[in-house]
Amino acid sequence: MVILVLNCGSSSIKYQVIDMTDASSKLLAKGLVERIGLADGILTHKPVGKEPFELHQPIPDHTTGIRLVLDALTDASHGVIASLDEVKAVGHRVAHGGEFFPVSCLVDNDVKEKIRSLCQIAPLHNPASLEGINAVEKVLPGVPQVTVFDTSFHQTIPAVNYMFALPYEYYEKYRVRKYGFHGTSHKYVARVGAELAGLDFGHSKIITCHIGNGGSVTAVLNGKSFDTSMGFSPLDGLVMGTRCGQVDASAITFIGEKEGMSYADLDAMMNKRSGVMGLTGISSDMRDIDRAYEEGNERAILARDMYYNRVKKFVGEYAAEMGGVDLIVFTGGVGENSADLREWVCSGLEFMGVKFDSAANKGTRGVNKILSAPDSKVKVAIIATDEELMIATDTYNLVK
Repeated sequence: MVILVLNCGSSSIKYQVIDMTDASSKLLAKGLVERIGLADGILTHKPVGKEPFELHQPIPDHTTGIRLVLDALTDASHGVIASLDEVKAVGHRVAHGGEFFPVSCLVDNDVKEKIRSLCQIAPLHNPASLEGINAVEKVLPGVPQVTVFDTSFHQTIPAVNYMFALPYEYYEKYRVRKYGFHGTSHKYVARVGAELAGLDFGHSKIITCHIGNGGSVTAVLNGKSFDTSMGFSPLDGLVMGTRCGQVDASAITFIGEKEGMSYADLDAMMNKRSGVMGLTGISSDMRDIDRAYEEGNERAILARDMYYNRVKKFVGEYAAEMGGVDLIVFTGGVGENSADLREWVCSGLEFMGVKFDSAANKGTRGVNKILSAPDSKVKVAIIATDEELMIATDTYNLVK
């Protein structure tokens, strides 16, 4: 069964075309649409057995990005299928499932409406996922679609960690609580990391750091999510590309009052004009921030240091919360590609039992590798996340 997997992020679309059977999976192509909303958008298409293809042009929104992906898949020279009729199912990563979706499910009107109802608390992701679902309905009418939710893995978080110290009535009325995100990635890299480090996944203390334009850190205790840095929405926790992360709520109400801003204005400011973009005024892309950092731009130096340091804070917090840690995993676009980030976070953690191997940390892109010294009490690893394979597996099992 040929399955197209679409993973729409806040400024990117990762995709894979996978031929699934009961016993195996065969990757046909994969690619990335990135820098969505910026002037210099990029499509990188990598068909198996053929030369890669790149397209550089403005990509204003996710709908445009998905159309470019479908064109690439059926192209005469670098395509992998003769026509879109060969695609028998489409699996989507969806950021927020609230308390509606503890597991993956087939798409119908009710599912779409529930996803739409959660757009207010996932304004950068759920709308993009809906765009993907609606676009596929137009170009592949009748093809079943499956949604796999970032929040499902985090449904095991205990109430002591998912509740906010707000009047309880707001949980009862509106289900205001921590939900957590990137669950598909955290689950995958924790399991693969445990295997690489020789740990018993069901009896382990693992901290997974999914770091990209959006990012989160998760405490995985005995194979289950125990706490995570994102909260009610993907806004909380780390400093991100355009999101502020953890902030004193009174600072937001103060700014709103001074500037005469509406709730919608404040929401847009925190989600779309903050993070490293807001701090630097340069870009939401860490590659641009890295270049400005090397050039000595003071605001870029501040933004990158804050971005890195917030990850370290959560690693320390979750080690304390679990009573120790066996393994720290880095993944995601920045987590997998930035040796500087990994060294920054692990430096100074010797008191916790981390003995980081700087030499092993170099030249690690696209590989699964242990980055700690052989005698390190706490292992450190880089794991290339494969959310798409997990989404394809759920899609195949539901559709077949």
